[in-house]
Amino acid sequence: MFLEKMLQSQGFGSRKHCQQLIKNGAVAIQNEVITEPKFKLNLQDLEFSVHGQSFQYREKVYIALNKPVNYECSHQATHHFSVFDLFDDVLMNRGMQCVGRLDQDTTGLLLLTDDGQFLQALTHPKKHVPKVYQMQTADPVTDEQIQQLEQGVELRNEKGIFSATDVIRLDEFKLQMTVHQGVYHQVKRMLAAVGNKVENLHRAQIGQLKLTDLAEGEWIYLTENQANAAKKLIADQI
Repeated sequence: MFLEKMLQSQGFGSRKHCQQLIKNGAVAIQNEVITEPKFKLNLQDLEFSVHGQSFQYREKVYIALNKPVNYECSHQATHHFSVFDLFDDVLMNRGMQCVGRLDQDTTGLLLLTDDGQFLQALTHPKKHVPKVYQMQTADPVTDEQIQQLEQGVELRNEKGIFSATDVIRLDEFKLQMTVHQGVYHQVKRMLAAVGNKVENLHRAQIGQLKLTDLAEGEWIYLTENQANAAKKLIADQI
């Protein structure tokens, strides 16, 4: 791949802008400034710098974010901040999207990617990817409510029964459970259906991907193994 095309694929702007960056001496490969836009690259484990800032070539990006409260999963947030405000222009130029959504008042693990096939597969209604949620409830969690959640409840304007697995009472007012569907406000509606109310909601896990020790608003690139594990989870359901 030519250097100019590589830079464009990584989000550094138009082909013309990338050509100008290179000609201006802003791009270096292994600490050597390259001024030829058609310089041919080996992409394997490629590291490069632009204006002295180091980057690693990534064919696709897979990101895990600890979403803060009062952030919307939208490029055009209406009443709050956008989660995309947490990323620089280089990443945003890659066309990154959220894998599913979390409500503005829900915190926790949110995946983002520029891999369209991965995005569509993971969010397809027929792919029942398990998601682990922890919540603070308005009223004490009862054994009866746990049983109801495990057996399944009906949700208004939705077809079928919605049940949770691995329902664990963490405290009198704190509950953890795993859901396998992804309908609108599912966890909140399920708790309401058993006579309780979610006060605070946090997503701790998607499939085998667990939220690490990230502070709210912090993010990391998924490792190749983590991204492949997520892809395998999808493939196993086909």
